[in-house]
Amino acid sequence: MELAIKEWEFLEPEFKHITGAFVVIFRLPPFLDDLAKLGLNERQIKAVEYVKYSGSITSGEYQKLNNTTRYTAARDLAKLVKLGIFNRIGRGKRELKYILLSM
Repeated sequence: MELAIKEWEFLEPEFKHITGAFVVIFRLPPFLDDLAKLGLNERQIKAVEYVKYSGSITSGEYQKLNNTTRYTAARDLAKLVKLGIFNRIGRGKRELKYILLSM
């Protein structure tokens, strides 16, 4: 369990005893909490997590990751660029990738 916590960069879990039950609470890293506060949808947060570990994402990868259309992918990715989370690199449709602007 310790390896998974470090690998996914979770904060230390909180252990509680609540009325005859033992509860373990896993909290998201602060970076992901901040993304939700920016008004990002689940698809966009999933894409940021994907890029955090893979380095980049294309529109096609975004579509497959979220099982969505290219129009939704384009709209979601454009919002991530506008908010300064992603940066577009490459030219044309085939070479275009999105990377994290900063962590």
